[in-house]
Amino acid sequence: MTDTTRFEGYGVLITGAARGIGAATARRFAQEGARVLVTDIDVPAAEQTAAALREEGLVARAFGCDVGERADAEAAVEHAVGVYGSLDVLVNNACHCTPDAPLFEDEPDDEWTRDLDITLTGAYRCCRAALPHLAASGRGAIVNVGSVNGLTDFGNHAYSAAKAGLGSLTRTLAGHAAPRGVRVNLVAPGTVRTTAWEGREEDLARARELYPLGRVGEPEDIAAAILFLASRDASWITGVTLPVDGGITAVDSGFRQLRRNA
Repeated sequence: MTDTTRFEGYGVLITGAARGIGAATARRFAQEGARVLVTDIDVPAAEQTAAALREEGLVARAFGCDVGERADAEAAVEHAVGVYGSLDVLVNNACHCTPDAPLFEDEPDDEWTRDLDITLTGAYRCCRAALPHLAASGRGAIVNVGSVNGLTDFGNHAYSAAKAGLGSLTRTLAGHAAPRGVRVNLVAPGTVRTTAWEGREEDLARARELYPLGRVGEPEDIAAAILFLASRDASWITGVTLPVDGGITAVDSGFRQLRRNA
């Protein structure tokens, strides 16, 4: 059951929020009383997501933000504070994932740099801009959206390195921010049904078989974990990585199947 008051009066900024996990998170925060700034590099899609929330009587605005640009990150934070009066929660969800080249030695520098710049350095830019405001709020929280790719091998060299780096940034920033009253945590999703999988239903079906809980994730699964870590229910939690992954990093389903068939 949704608590419509858990985040009442909170100002929340979410990057990469036009669709998928970001959009589901924006919806859940707004449903629970927050005033949400939906930011994305795709401005029309962000506007559409925010408009859909407003049609439900929720408080949401859109703002164009390329986290690859320091000025954009700073402008998004200042806009959130300007229109909502405070910034209480930052969710770093924006990322970029380039498919691997067949051979590692053929990986181009520009694609490696792009993945790290958006996924890791983009979060750093947003945290840097937001931290003074989060500290001033008295209840500030940062939730970074990582990936199981940052925990073990699921391919995608650059993206995985960026997500692993985001986990490290989460821990070091948690130590720095704790005396300032700001908590910093990370959720690490497994395979989630988003627009990135459109037209790949057979791949999703095969992926489902790898998960101990028998399904892939939905954006709402990740949103629920993000809201928990941002809420006062998690007031004594900081610096952690929370896998939200259907058990795939805890259970070797393939090996268990071999044992059953032995």
